[in-house]
Order: sequence, then C-alpha cells, then structure tokens
Amino acid sequence: MNLGLEIFLIIIALLIGLVGGFYGARTYMKKYFKDNPPISEDMIVAMMSQMGQKPSAKKVNQVMNMMKHQK
Repeated sequence: MNLGLEIFLIIIALLIGLVGGFYGARTYMKKYFKDNPPISEDMIVAMMSQMGQKPSAKKVNQVMNMMKHQK
C-alpha cells in the first residue's frame, strides 16, 4: 500500500473517532443531567418545606455549602 494512503487513512480514522467521541460524550452528558439534575437553591427550599421546616436564607446557604464541599 502507498505510504501516503496509509497516512491519509490514519488521519481520517482519527477525525472520525474524535467527532464520534465528542457526540457520544455529549449525548451521554445530556442524558445524565436529564436523569440527575444538579440541585439548585429552589430544590433545597422545596425539600425543606416538604419536611416541615421553614427555609431561611441562612439554612439554604448552609446546605448548599455542605453539598459543594462533599463534591
């Protein structure tokens, strides 16, 4: 086989792999965030309200900080 053709095929395979990997990872992350949305302050307020607590700004900030430090 011609050396130029081999190099060309390797470059094409690399480009196809990069594009395929990008779109595969993008699809996976979209599905992951759809199934497991990141927790926002509104979600914490709703959770505390459901548990019968009065959500103050201080409590919400404490919970947000605890969650940030766990990650």
